[in-house]
Amino acid sequence: MKIPIHSLIDLMTALGNNTPANLVLQTSILCPYSIVLPVGFSITGLDKERCIISFNNSDGIGLTANNEIADLTIQTNPNNRAIYTLSNHADLGILSLKNLVITGQVQILTRAGTSKTTLLADNIDIVACDARRYSEQPQKYGVNVYQGAFTVYNFNSTPDSVINATLTNISLGRKGAPVIGSGLFICGFGDNGGWVIADTITTGDIYSNGMLPYGQPDMITAAVFIVNGTKIKNITHKGAVTTYGVNDMVLDTWGEVEKWIAEKPITSYGPSGIGFVNFGIVDEFEAKDKIETFGLGARGFNQYDGTVTKATFHSITTHGDGSIGMQFSKAVGSIEVKNGVVTNGAKGQTLVKGVLMSLPADAISIKPGGEIRQLNISGGITTHGDNVHSFNVEGGVVHALKIKGDVTANGNNSIAVAVTNGGQTPLTNIAAISKKGIAVQIDKGKVSDRAGLTAKGAKGNIVEH
Repeated sequence: MKIPIHSLIDLMTALGNNTPANLVLQTSILCPYSIVLPVGFSITGLDKERCIISFNNSDGIGLTANNEIADLTIQTNPNNRAIYTLSNHADLGILSLKNLVITGQVQILTRAGTSKTTLLADNIDIVACDARRYSEQPQKYGVNVYQGAFTVYNFNSTPDSVINATLTNISLGRKGAPVIGSGLFICGFGDNGGWVIADTITTGDIYSNGMLPYGQPDMITAAVFIVNGTKIKNITHKGAVTTYGVNDMVLDTWGEVEKWIAEKPITSYGPSGIGFVNFGIVDEFEAKDKIETFGLGARGFNQYDGTVTKATFHSITTHGDGSIGMQFSKAVGSIEVKNGVVTNGAKGQTLVKGVLMSLPADAISIKPGGEIRQLNISGGITTHGDNVHSFNVEGGVVHALKIKGDVTANGNNSIAVAVTNGGQTPLTNIAAISKKGIAVQIDKGKVSDRAGLTAKGAKGNIVEH
């Protein structure tokens, strides 16, 4: 049953009916208080250009079960929730969000008592949001995470509780006017229960700023954060993904992703913002355009925990001190960079698992515990800062290595290739050049194959201890 809505009085009268109905806005309406859609109700507009429902003092529209919101512009204050769940039914049925322009947060958060929810969201554009006020935050690896402008959060710890989601065409913020907090935030309760399972996630442009103060080590945000308790089949970013803040990752996961593709640039402007950081299990990742970071300690790619089976990158460029290009602390499969890795900085502070540390802006760093089955780099490896390493195997293991182009260190006392601390790697057909330092340094490390290795360093070609 369709009920045309011409005024706030019409809306409140219709919501008081016992029979589920589709409430069709004919015009714009201002609500001085939040409204709740009863079970089975939907609210839509004739078109989202002329049908704006706004809330000047409160949150916006509460969902209970089997609700739909479509073809509307919804406006709250940016730090309020424009759409939220308000129910503890065991099964929330299908919650459908379609063709919406929103100011404020979308927060689909289920709690104890709700064991099953299906969320379908398509063509959602969140213009502005500040998602920092909510106390439900995941905690792991020494950090808390702010919720996002678009949040899907299973806060029920029961192992068999699940939100099944399909999210398509999600856009957040504007260039130069990012949403505040995280952007797209998908989170289960933990590693052992309370799941979010998504078959498809696609996004347009995403711009976010965590608004965290510099030096705060135990809070992070991300433009796209796939937190633990999540199982995602496919993620595709069809637009640019950009962060501006401190500890503001661009892509971050603690969960499981089968296939993850970024078609446009991945960019971080803030200190300690990482282009792609993986603590989870990723089968296949591909960045078809550049990853570039500008802030102090802002790294390109980090493998801290879990693993990635196959990762392909267009290129990685960092500009700040302490901004490592690629760092590996766990075992991974095949890693390929098609257009080179470049760092411009020297030594500087960067956030590592909730602790600020001082690190050199090495281009590639393989730490103890880091292991790469196959590493292929086209376009060479280049560092410009002083006292850094271009290719640094500092305790980790590289089983197969292929580098097209030179491994070059341009800065004072910078080393092109270092194999130290029990690290192991072949250096087959590697051309190592250090313009103001040592070309190849081997100190308590093992080089499994030196065939075709050439080294030219101002302070030594190959130095072994």
